[in-house]
Amino acid sequence: MTVGVMLPRDLPASSVLDYARRAEDLGFESLWVVEDLGFRGGVAQAGAVLAVTSRITVGIGILPAGARNAAFAAMELATLAQLFPGRLIAGLGHGMPGWMRSVGAWPGSPLTLLREYAVAVRTLLRGEPGPAAGRYVSVPDVVIAESPSVVPPVVLGVRGPKSLALAAEVADGVLLAEPATPAYIAASATGPAVITYDAAIVDGDGRAARERARPGLAWVGEPDWAPHLAPLPFASEIAEFRARCASRDEFAATMPAEWVDALALAGTPDEVGAKIAARHAAGATGVVLIPADPGRLDDLARVL
Repeated sequence: MTVGVMLPRDLPASSVLDYARRAEDLGFESLWVVEDLGFRGGVAQAGAVLAVTSRITVGIGILPAGARNAAFAAMELATLAQLFPGRLIAGLGHGMPGWMRSVGAWPGSPLTLLREYAVAVRTLLRGEPGPAAGRYVSVPDVVIAESPSVVPPVVLGVRGPKSLALAAEVADGVLLAEPATPAYIAASATGPAVITYDAAIVDGDGRAARERARPGLAWVGEPDWAPHLAPLPFASEIAEFRARCASRDEFAATMPAEWVDALALAGTPDEVGAKIAARHAAGATGVVLIPADPGRLDDLARVL
């Protein structure tokens, strides 16, 4: 059961390597990079931060299946795993539909693509010939000449019952995006690895921390996030409240304080530590903190 931290997608490039080094020095066990359209590539970030650190595990969460040929994705991941054995976790997923449509990469059947893609990538990482061609992925008999001595685990960053069932079938686990409450984790955990994301801020003043966490919850009321909220007793109230708000920002700024408390890892060190423990107890093997304030990484480390 580990605690990690996310590398913020909009952190200035000049600060990225120092941030990675500091995360390792502070004792975080994993550092996760994201690949959001218009920001930075996941593989490039992972390679850079692996190169300037020596211990911390680096997770990529996630690489959208429609963005890369499966064989070339497997080659990239295998290269990182060879150079930095035992320090890589590879996250794959559908990608955000709007982003993928904007680049012409949203398939007719996202579930079929992700199934074929995950099977192909994991097969190639093991040094085995690529599987028979499917509807979307065709890498038959491709072989990566030098397979890694430590094959990196592959987790699927997905939500929704069909995609979670797929993760149980074809991956080493699941990556649950924020908010990942204990109820959501218990309902969604699948496979040996269950990684969770959550907006996080730690402060000696717990109330102030929760207020500063609000902007990180702006998207929670949107339809795509409904699966995260479904296990919560106030899920319908959140949907009704969001419908009454004119914008995401208004929703985040005015939602009840108890919702913020439930949906974010925000509070004093002891309060956030208890929330992390509750997520581990619900089935999370790794809890990843999304910094509400990247400049206060040392504060987040007070929960370790």
